[in-house]
Amino acid sequence: MDTRQLAAFCAVVERRSFSQAAEALGISQPAVSLQIRSLEERLGTQLIDRSGRRVEPTEAGSRLYRGAQRLLVLEEQVLEDVAGGEDGPLHGRLELGASSGPGETVLPVLLGEFQRAHPDVHVALAVHDTQTIVDLVARRELELGVVGAARRHRGVTFEPFFRDELILVCPPGHPFEGRTVSLDELRGEPLILMQEGAGVRQVIEDELRRAGVRLRDLDVRLELGVKESVRIAVREGFGVAFISRTSVEADLAEGAVGEARVESLEPAREISLVRATGRSPTRVAQAFVEFARERL
Repeated sequence: MDTRQLAAFCAVVERRSFSQAAEALGISQPAVSLQIRSLEERLGTQLIDRSGRRVEPTEAGSRLYRGAQRLLVLEEQVLEDVAGGEDGPLHGRLELGASSGPGETVLPVLLGEFQRAHPDVHVALAVHDTQTIVDLVARRELELGVVGAARRHRGVTFEPFFRDELILVCPPGHPFEGRTVSLDELRGEPLILMQEGAGVRQVIEDELRRAGVRLRDLDVRLELGVKESVRIAVREGFGVAFISRTSVEADLAEGAVGEARVESLEPAREISLVRATGRSPTRVAQAFVEFARERL
């Protein structure tokens, strides 16, 4: 099967646009259309529905997309082996995803340093909630995931990557600042939570449950979608929140938020690396994992 046709097809499916696919591939839009038509003729079925405002894969197209992704990854692995063996310079593409905690704090620096060390590698990082990242890795749309909570999923495996401390932050000058507070005191304060599906929230729920407390026992005032919105809400005085220390180190240093601890709670999470079950890592992906482990 012509992998150029598969690459064009995957680009159209991912971008829902022939013109954007052409731009990403560096070829003309008519060339992309010709590749798709040739593939449809060879398979004897329609792969792309062009009737709506955005192009969408047909049912057959969705099935082909999953297999095409695996074939393109395999082709990349073969080309890497032929071109450089195990000792040649790294080149190719590293596509990975992360939940908002590691994706907005630790990984940007690691990926920047890795790309600088290997200038022929193109890095693409997608940031979503934990469950979305797990699903994308399971479908092999991403090669690696870095998430803050291990969710059961038959299609992936988890392995420890690094440990992340969670702390209770409060507005500057708040009565909690610099103290260890009781669970009863925590019950009396407005609490800001991450949305359901966030790794931080799952860790806090589990830690509270071990201490005999449920979320509904607390005064939850706000549930916000991303770490940044929680951080801003605390800075503006709308409540206290549990958050990754790495996410607020700058705020703590400048006094924009305060830190407190809660009796009986030692919240921390194991940041996990996610891989699709049975998928052999590309040389680029394995090199990044080794690079990151040396620095974490």
